[in-house]
Amino acid sequence: MTQQPSLRAMDSLNDAITAKIVPMQEYLLQGSIMDTSVENLLHRLRGLCDNVESGYEQFSDYEVCFSLRLPNQTAPLALRVRRALDQDVPYQLRYLGQPEGQADRNRPTLVRSCIDIACTASIVEFLNELGFRVEFEYRIAGYMFRKGRMKITVAKIFKPNTPAETISQSYLVELSVLAPSGQEAIAEDMRQFAEQLKPLVQLEKIDHKRLM
Repeated sequence: MTQQPSLRAMDSLNDAITAKIVPMQEYLLQGSIMDTSVENLLHRLRGLCDNVESGYEQFSDYEVCFSLRLPNQTAPLALRVRRALDQDVPYQLRYLGQPEGQADRNRPTLVRSCIDIACTASIVEFLNELGFRVEFEYRIAGYMFRKGRMKITVAKIFKPNTPAETISQSYLVELSVLAPSGQEAIAEDMRQFAEQLKPLVQLEKIDHKRLM
């Protein structure tokens, strides 16, 4: 019997993760800050991060989350497609594994497997052909800072079809690092950096399951 394309896609992805073809882990802390206080946070980050003279980078992206439900799988396969609205760069296809470390007090950050792939605009049509469906979409725009290996983003989330309409009156703040497996010392560096942003913003391990 010929295997369906969606099943072959799932098998290929599982093989890639198992074989650690791209053995990357994302270490993550998240928080939010009200619109009225965001300038204070940006000022603090300018002083703490690299490239003080050039300051921060601005970005504006559009992201779509696709999912595919497969037989004998409790959770659907989810893939994200992101494209930059202000730069001529390739689309990005991203797979994120299930977060680990929510309940482990010895782990300062969430950790999840991550695979990033540059691709063309035809990726959306390709995923539709495989049977994926759109779960949600949004536009995100804001500021990005660097501190060594750490990336800090302060971003506003907008509804996709109404560019000026925001989701909330606050900014999403994320502190993340992409690194090969087994570099747990990174999480402690992130915790120490997050301490320097208090009391402006509290960066924490967010249990995304509670938000659903």
